[in-house]
Amino acid sequence: MNMIALGGSIGTGLFVAGGEVISTAGPGGALVAYGVIGIMVYFLMTSLGEMATYLPVPGSFGTYASRYVDPAFGFALGWNYWFNWAITLAAELVAGSLIMKYWFPDIPAIVWSALFLVALFLMNYLSTRSFGESEYIFASMKVITVFVFLFVGSMLIIGVGGDSPGFTNWTVGEAPFVGGFSSILAIFMVAGFSFQGTELIGVAAGESEEPETNIPKAIHSIFWRILVFYIGSFVVIGFLIPYNDPNLLNSSVENVAISPFTLVLDRFGFAFAASFINAIILTAVLSAGNSGLYASTRMLYAMAKDGLAPKIFTSCNSRGVPVPALFATAAFGVFAFATSLIGEGTAYTWLINISGMSGFIAWLGIAIAHYRFRRAFVAQGKDIKTIPYRALLFPFGPILAAVLCIIIMAGQNYTAFMGDQIDWYGVSVAYIGIPAFLLIYFGYKFKNKTKTIPLEEVNLERDYESY
Repeated sequence: MNMIALGGSIGTGLFVAGGEVISTAGPGGALVAYGVIGIMVYFLMTSLGEMATYLPVPGSFGTYASRYVDPAFGFALGWNYWFNWAITLAAELVAGSLIMKYWFPDIPAIVWSALFLVALFLMNYLSTRSFGESEYIFASMKVITVFVFLFVGSMLIIGVGGDSPGFTNWTVGEAPFVGGFSSILAIFMVAGFSFQGTELIGVAAGESEEPETNIPKAIHSIFWRILVFYIGSFVVIGFLIPYNDPNLLNSSVENVAISPFTLVLDRFGFAFAASFINAIILTAVLSAGNSGLYASTRMLYAMAKDGLAPKIFTSCNSRGVPVPALFATAAFGVFAFATSLIGEGTAYTWLINISGMSGFIAWLGIAIAHYRFRRAFVAQGKDIKTIPYRALLFPFGPILAAVLCIIIMAGQNYTAFMGDQIDWYGVSVAYIGIPAFLLIYFGYKFKNKTKTIPLEEVNLERDYESY
């Protein structure tokens, strides 16, 4: 659980997008944006941690939304989250094939995608333990790499291994804050995407040992991960590479040689820096695909247990793996991947945009569910001290997290509204996830005539043994 918490959000958002972040907002702007988003994620995870220690179920916040808010809200949130990670699986298959082209440019990308899909499927099919152990290995490699980067970068900053740049790159041009508030707002979106995946702790809680002690430990490690990994990395990049270095803006999965991590390690004389970082990025991609397949499978299983998905998805094998849900998720991932090969990938682009918004909708759902959970606890005369783990600063935490989520969602493509004419295509692509969610929510609500559950009638029973 601790390693899933540590490695959950370390991926291409740090190893690759970190360059674009510094280039867009400067080192100071990057620190502000990631600091604020880090605080938001901390409050979200403490909210989820409180509910997950009280009721550790595989469906996590989908189940909480149904119990504490409205069955329609849980239905929409559950399917939204399943779709989010099923599409993420397809996206990581594409990214993995691009990374392999660095070493094997002549082998068709679809070969690598197929191999990765089989590997990820087997890791999830064998047992929950095989998922946990593989994720532990992936996360360990990422964590070690960040520590090496921070150590090497710190040595370069103080002049060991090369001339120290001092504070030069923090004062050059518009630094440390480039582009003002609008640039920081733009980085909010990137930072939010970078941290998506931290909520996997709540999904994994239903199958963890001693959730009442292990979940709080994992939750608290998030704050230090945010502080050390992201903030520390941006401090190092800010000192060593000027924001106007053209390499920062052009770093990508397809051009790993100019990832800020590669640039810093190469400057220190690290042999084969590009190949090393490429291998680490590959583990990050496989880790995201592995986690996505696990999370979406468990969400589909939990929804079936709650009567929100076909009953067939409640079936498990002798090792406790919900195999029908796993097959359905993998099949949808293959379908989504196939759309990237047809018609220049237009349909795939739309699916990815829906998925991108889905993560923030899930976070907003966590904040709302926790707020309702605590209020119901008080309304029913229960003692707050009986909750195994209590989130700090309630109700400030979930309210702040909800407000920031709404700001990020609203700002996905705010520039589409800034010109002489509204860019309706840009608006539709960026915000398609919101009407998709609302359509599912109101469709279920209308069909089943559900209502927001009165606080006095909220189900606070700890009947997770049935899962």
